[in-house]
Amino acid sequence: MVAKVAAVVAKVGRSGCWRGDQGEVTDVGWIIDEATKEGAVVDPVEPEKVLQVASDHGVDLKLVLTTHHHWDHAGGNDKIKEMVPGIKVYGGSVDNVKGCTNMVENGDKLSVGADITVLALHTPCHTKGHISYYVTAKEEEDPAVFTGDTLFIAGCGKFFEGTAEQMYQSLCVTLASLPKTTQVYCGHEYTVKNLQFALTVEPDNAAIARKLSWAQHQRKSDLPTVPSTIGEELETNPFMRVDLPEIQAIVGQKSPVEALREIRLQKDNWRG
Repeated sequence: MVAKVAAVVAKVGRSGCWRGDQGEVTDVGWIIDEATKEGAVVDPVEPEKVLQVASDHGVDLKLVLTTHHHWDHAGGNDKIKEMVPGIKVYGGSVDNVKGCTNMVENGDKLSVGADITVLALHTPCHTKGHISYYVTAKEEEDPAVFTGDTLFIAGCGKFFEGTAEQMYQSLCVTLASLPKTTQVYCGHEYTVKNLQFALTVEPDNAAIARKLSWAQHQRKSDLPTVPSTIGEELETNPFMRVDLPEIQAIVGQKSPVEALREIRLQKDNWRG
């Protein structure tokens, strides 16, 4: 069940996380079918830690879901294949994912256990073949989406291999069309900095100010700010608010795509 899956992710996902050179937290996502204890893991960059967590929680790990080819997401794939013979490693068909055994296209569906369905969503720009994974279950509970480095909490990934048009489609069409209650699990804990920047774009947005205060408290307590929801992102993430004429006016642009491009440029040059 998705709500319980999300609770498991929140509980054990950070047990399988690591800190990069700048101290940022990279989260490992977990999808676990409680009925069968079969599971999938998203971007398991440190397989030894991941498999220890799986063992501790009695999870039979069947799938690896790779969001994109960058080493801090796909770098553990070959090792986990050695440690778990026969495990399937999924990745975008045009992303050249290391260790990939099964390529996915936009719209492909996978199963985890008896009750969980995973829908592959092509969300390009950060990389050309980036995949987000949308997770639902048979019971009527909130879904979840694992967005890698396309959508961060209050931010988005850099345009390494794509265009503003592609990021607009990925964020404001593909992901924004998901139910507002969808829980958002991204690849990194950049939330505080992202919200601080968001306030420079919308200094009068009370929702951003409230979430920043909450996120700062969470991080001071060494607690995660992930997950968010699609609904929260539509209220607080400047990159997902570019359809609003007032946002376009703030950044001096006349279209959503141009506004998104300008906000990304400002963020790239921001030294907050």
